[in-house]
Amino acid sequence: MSLSLRLRVFLLFGGVAAACGAIVGAALFFGYLRTADAGAGTGFLIAGILSGFGILAITVVIWLLFDENVAKPIERIAAAMRVHAHTGANVNLAPHDARYLGDLAPAVEAVTGLLSKASTEAEDIVAMKTASLMAERAHLSILLTEIPVAIVLVSPTHQIMLYDGQAADVLGQVHVPRLSASIFDYFNEVELRAAHGELSEKRTEVLVKVRCARGNLTFELRLKRLSKASGYMILVDAAQARISPDAARPLIYDFDLSEHEGEHEIEQRVIEDLTYVVFDTETTGLTPHKDELVQIGAVRVVKGKIVEGERLEMFVNPGRPIPPASTRVHGITDDMVAGAPDAATAVSRFHEFVRGAVIVAHNAPFDMAFLHRHGKTLGLDWDHPMLDTVLLSAVVFGDSEKHTLDALCARLGVTIPEDLRHTALGDAQATAEALCRMLPILASRGYRTFSDVIHQTRKHGRLLKDLN
Repeated sequence: MSLSLRLRVFLLFGGVAAACGAIVGAALFFGYLRTADAGAGTGFLIAGILSGFGILAITVVIWLLFDENVAKPIERIAAAMRVHAHTGANVNLAPHDARYLGDLAPAVEAVTGLLSKASTEAEDIVAMKTASLMAERAHLSILLTEIPVAIVLVSPTHQIMLYDGQAADVLGQVHVPRLSASIFDYFNEVELRAAHGELSEKRTEVLVKVRCARGNLTFELRLKRLSKASGYMILVDAAQARISPDAARPLIYDFDLSEHEGEHEIEQRVIEDLTYVVFDTETTGLTPHKDELVQIGAVRVVKGKIVEGERLEMFVNPGRPIPPASTRVHGITDDMVAGAPDAATAVSRFHEFVRGAVIVAHNAPFDMAFLHRHGKTLGLDWDHPMLDTVLLSAVVFGDSEKHTLDALCARLGVTIPEDLRHTALGDAQATAEALCRMLPILASRGYRTFSDVIHQTRKHGRLLKDLN
């Protein structure tokens, strides 16, 4: 027999009243029996104490039942609805978990089913338009590759907002190309600022020789002021830039960077406008102060989207044999790392890759412990802002849920290919997808700035202590 939610609530409170009455009655009877030996006063005192403890026990039991069968299911339903609303992932509510909530779970599934149908129809239309735009973009990329000039568009705040395949080779001679990175990470700031200062309404183009940021290369750059948009363009002749003719890189861009309102303190920046580097490591073991890195993988997220083509994946030679137990987890053998850079070189390259970004990892203290250890030796500061997706998961889904990477991805509808699980880049990619799906959910709950999110994650800090 299925009881309505209102009837269940009535029976719950009726049961509490009956149980409390029975406890008080039993306590009074026991106290009455003791009055013959200890006196009436003592008997009533015993009855009062027994009643208090009995009612307290009933309260605790009811609270535990309410928390397990009402509060937690409601949290799960609310989180599932937010996930569906912001990511489109299917909502799978276990009927057993919400069996005491009456028709709430079926009603939620009915509503989400209708939303899914409407969303699917809209997605079909968008997919057609997107396919057309992607085809045009691919054609544009091919045409730009045929032009023997590398093109970089730079925002008014000197951030890279577009680079083509040939520019990726030019920038790559200094650092890994990074959308939203400062152009001064690649070219000498003093010389480039001086050239930029010469651009005006009368002089819309400047030809200048500029050293790279490391000072070991010199490029002849042509700076052009954009007449129809804010910012400027940097052109590099392919011949003098030593660009590989076989380079095949996608056209990378984000024109929203041209509307950037200038630099603000990180705490006040909107979380969906930040640049993130999501990374993961594979190691010889689980003791950061003794074990060593064997692989680092990282992807960049700009304005809530993974930037294709901007990723870092490298094996690391640990300088010692990899234990068979560790190889069984990540599949990395001694032969695979034999010719790889050592930990100091790998950590230095990663430090360059994360410049100016928020670092994100799943259980970050473990991975960062290796970086801090080598950073101390190399003189590198790891003072980047950081987010941990374990804590973000707790903010979105509550402490009571599991917060492993597999569990988080399952709730968010992120698929981790089996052959990529427990590889540094595979886990970093999955973590980045999870981050991109959680950002709008966090914003919908009112946690819009980086400061808001950090404040919420600190409430769940004990989770990391338990993990480590």
